[in-house]
Amino acid sequence: MLILVRHAMPAFTPDVAPHEWELSDEGRERARELMARLPAPAHLVSSAEPKAWQTVGGSAARDGRFNEVGRDEPWGGDFRERRLAYVSGADHPGWEPRQEVAGRFDAGIREHLEAAGGGPVVVATHGMAMTVWLAARIGLPDPGEFWSGLRFPDAHVVDLDAGVARRV
Repeated sequence: MLILVRHAMPAFTPDVAPHEWELSDEGRERARELMARLPAPAHLVSSAEPKAWQTVGGSAARDGRFNEVGRDEPWGGDFRERRLAYVSGADHPGWEPRQEVAGRFDAGIREHLEAAGGGPVVVATHGMAMTVWLAARIGLPDPGEFWSGLRFPDAHVVDLDAGVARRV
C-alpha cells in the first residue's frame, strides 16, 4: 500500500524560504489527526523540507527526491495561478521541468516500496510534486483539478496497478 501525504499548513513568511517553512500550530494539530488515521506501522518517508517531515513525525526517513518542485517564484502575486498552470502543463522559466520532477519522485517511490518489503509506505510530500508524479505515473485525467482540491494536510492511497488515487 502506498499513501501520499500532502504536508500540513506551514507557518509562512516572506522572510523565510518556502523550503525552510515549518508547520504552524494548527498544521501540527491537523497532522496529528491525519496520522492517527493512517496505517501503523508503516515505512515513513518524507521530503527533506521541514513542513513535510513534521507532518509525519521526526522519525520519518528524509529523501530529497520528494521535495517540492524547484522554482523561481516571487512572494505573493499570482502564485496560485502560476502553480495551477504548471501542474496543468505550462512551462515557466526557472521552474524544474515536470519530467525531472516525475523521474526523481518515481525513483524514490520505487526504492521505498522495495525497502518496505510489501508493507505500507507513507510518503509526505508537496502538492505540485505529488500531482506531477501522479499525472505521469497513473495519468490523472485533470492534474489541475486534483492539485486544486488538495487539502493541508491530505492523504491519498495510490493503487499503481489500477492507476487510481483516492483520498483517505
